[in-house]
Amino acid sequence: MPAAQTYYEPTRPLIAEQAGPDTDRPSELLDASDVLGKRIVDTRLQPKITIRAENTAAALEVMSRFAIDPRWLIYLPPTMAPTATSDRPGLLEHPAGAFAAYRRDGVTKLICEEKHMGSRAVAIVDRDADVAARRFRIEEPAGGVIYTRTGRAFLADPKWQADLVDRLRSAITDAGLWDELDTDWMALDTELLPWSAKAGDSCAPSTAPSVPQVGPLWGGPRSCSPPPLTEGSTSPTSRRGPTSGPVSQFIDAYGRYCWPVESVDDLQITPFVVLAIEGSLQAGRSHQWHTTVADRLAQASPETVASTRHILVDLDDPASETAATEWWEDLVASGSEGMVVKPLDSVITGDRGLVQPGIKCRGPEYLRIVYGPEYRMLANQERLRDRNLGRKRSLAQREFALGIEALERFVAHEPSTGSTNASSESSPSRANPSTPRL
Repeated sequence: MPAAQTYYEPTRPLIAEQAGPDTDRPSELLDASDVLGKRIVDTRLQPKITIRAENTAAALEVMSRFAIDPRWLIYLPPTMAPTATSDRPGLLEHPAGAFAAYRRDGVTKLICEEKHMGSRAVAIVDRDADVAARRFRIEEPAGGVIYTRTGRAFLADPKWQADLVDRLRSAITDAGLWDELDTDWMALDTELLPWSAKAGDSCAPSTAPSVPQVGPLWGGPRSCSPPPLTEGSTSPTSRRGPTSGPVSQFIDAYGRYCWPVESVDDLQITPFVVLAIEGSLQAGRSHQWHTTVADRLAQASPETVASTRHILVDLDDPASETAATEWWEDLVASGSEGMVVKPLDSVITGDRGLVQPGIKCRGPEYLRIVYGPEYRMLANQERLRDRNLGRKRSLAQREFALGIEALERFVAHEPSTGSTNASSESSPSRANPSTPRL
């Protein structure tokens, strides 16, 4: 039935303006038949990854309406697996769970990295604007792009993006990495801070005794602050005076990750993995190498780039494991989100297949943001201990394998069409391995 009127214009229309019948389809664009329906994708790290038809349909709609030019999207970051639920009183997560998981897989050399509370961002930086046209077939004056883990432009203002890309380019230049790595472009996996910047508005923690605006999760005007609930309040719109107890702690928890963003000067980017360069996958290198590169970028541009605190762990040495646990305790006590535990070697496959590339271990105060102000009440914690993490862990492994596969194919200059190892349910999952792949 036709609508009476258009009540709200979408950011991107469902149906774009159609090209004329004589318009040729650009050769670089994918055909929907390449990706629709149930797909089975073979990857080097994990064979026969099944993507259900409902997932491909939803992804195609979201990506075609909101994502940046797909020629930039050489990689989408995976989700991060959480550590096993701890049985320690008052804690849902503890480093012992992550250490035990890697010990079971026979991995004893680890690195623990501070988990920044920003938003995941992929940065592709070209040495100059000509590289974008030559390597990515995009006439992009900024000579690079920064996008979210779902493929959307991270910064709505093209001038902000160009400025931040230029600052990263300068950091790479000053660190001497273009010549050292013999490349004219670089893809980085990063966190962009503050967390509030992704919302698109300036956002700072309130210091007033009562919060003046209702935040976006509560249905009111956009703000960093939820309504001022007091203990025992049940309505998210009630206003009973100053906050206290768990709700006040909830506001404090996320307030640490918000600050006003008036210009690019207020943004910080923390690279933690060099994903790829021309002709070479870098994501498989030791995490110790990646942290060294990140430190060099931070030294070259301390106003824009921040390094990541980290500590090495040897599970064969009890003192080393104890030191890492105490390091985590100090982090979360000082207001940090927590840490990510990773194998020192970035990519490991064992007897049980692909080993988790990283396990996050978050502090008890940060988890208020995830589970709510009163999650630390005994009854609530007991319910949360039954959380099922198997699906999240499996998803993290599959997304990681797909991301590495995408990077490997891109640096090998493989074509974007003519798939031989992404197949529908009714066709073989792999043809001649020497044939070009999607």
